[in-house]
Amino acid sequence: MKIVRYQANGSPSWGILEDGIVRSAEGAPFVDLRDTGQAVGPLDDVTLLAPIAPRTVMCVGRNYRSHAEEFGNKVPDEPLLFLKPPASIVGPHAEVVYPRIAGRLDPEAELVLVIGRQARNVAEADAWDYIGGYTCGNDFTARDIQKSDGQWTRGKGFDTFCPVGPWVETEFDPTSVTVTCTVDGERRQNGNTKDLIFSIPFLIGYITRFTTLEPGDIVLSGTPEGVRQVQPGNTVTVEVEGLGALSNSVVAEP
Repeated sequence: MKIVRYQANGSPSWGILEDGIVRSAEGAPFVDLRDTGQAVGPLDDVTLLAPIAPRTVMCVGRNYRSHAEEFGNKVPDEPLLFLKPPASIVGPHAEVVYPRIAGRLDPEAELVLVIGRQARNVAEADAWDYIGGYTCGNDFTARDIQKSDGQWTRGKGFDTFCPVGPWVETEFDPTSVTVTCTVDGERRQNGNTKDLIFSIPFLIGYITRFTTLEPGDIVLSGTPEGVRQVQPGNTVTVEVEGLGALSNSVVAEP
């Protein structure tokens, strides 16, 4: 099932995408979502929003060895975690704002795990049962601010710095899929989830030992090598093999 969130009469609504048609849905994903059977319209005619509205946006830093090495960073012995504010979430084709105070803006292509049920102290062997679906994400980073601050909240937490979408796929095998980032058609990142340092089940177990994840919360699993800066006017596309593509344009802060 492909779960979408779309704009309808000025308000966000949940839907299901099937055969290129968006149908309206009632309830909440992973809790009581129901297909009404009513067609909203062809996908190209529907304004998609981020397909999740998370309480928690958990991110994993340096989870590909090659990415850690390209910035001269030590490969972590344990998952390196940070949070993005929910206000950083935007959807497909939304604009990402390049802050005036930032000197360098980097996109980071990532596979996103979407939590499907309340998760606390999850055993690694049971972790797959707590994932409700998967989508594409982009961990935009004001690199100079990240480095100058020492901790990452501000450099990675600006409004619009976490595009997610275009939908959540509930039936998907994420263990060996390519993750790419292109900028204006030029491919910059090209990794594979089989190269994650810390596996998806390990991450779920590790994270839920200290915090509770609720349905709809997300975990950005890390980005591969090839990270380079972008400028206003660029269009950045993240693609995860089998999940679709997430495109966003970069604009200068007014």
